[in-house]
Amino acid sequence: MNVVARLKELGDPSDAEFLQGYFKTGPGEYGEGDRFLGIRVPVLRKLVRELRGMTLAGMGKLLGEPWHEARLLAVLLLADAYERGDDKVKAAIYKLYLAKRAGVNNWDIVDSPAPLVIGRHLLTRPRDPLYRLARSKRLWDRRIAIIATQAFIRAGEFDDTMQLAELLLDDPHDLMHKAAGWMLREVGNRDLRRLEAFLDRHAKEMPRTMLRYAIEKMPVARRKLYMAR
Repeated sequence: MNVVARLKELGDPSDAEFLQGYFKTGPGEYGEGDRFLGIRVPVLRKLVRELRGMTLAGMGKLLGEPWHEARLLAVLLLADAYERGDDKVKAAIYKLYLAKRAGVNNWDIVDSPAPLVIGRHLLTRPRDPLYRLARSKRLWDRRIAIIATQAFIRAGEFDDTMQLAELLLDDPHDLMHKAAGWMLREVGNRDLRRLEAFLDRHAKEMPRTMLRYAIEKMPVARRKLYMAR
């Protein structure tokens, strides 16, 4: 199957126009220059099931495509293959994801697969790669780093999320404030005291967006207290 040709057949010009705006593809915006075919995520997830068995080389090639949906399909395929693969396959997928991550260049392409590939792979391994990514000048590397820790949070491990969120307190980009705040909120959903300890140390210096995301599920009175700081 020619996957890109299939994607073009599935595209919808009106959806493509909407998505071009939604994912901020204009000059100077975070998705500048990205190109859309106009395919919604449920359609891509259905295609993942059809394409099981694609080679890793094929997935890597998709990650180099100019079309947003082709790259999103690639990472969804990688996450699906990682879940099903043996240790050798998992290691190869992890390496491929990092090697080809230039194609992981918008928040939707980061958010779903990063915990399922990078996070899961590092659950039983040193977490140093995440700290290198978090110090990258590239926005999407930094987002991969913090979002990948969702896998740790789900396993009841919070230290790396907290340390990375602290490292990203001065990040200049609103998308990182949202990502770090989201992961802090996920920690708070499981251990509110741990989140409150972080907020007691850092609420005054946290970007407002990060703070709002972190406290979103707290009682109203508690949210007002932290926002007042």
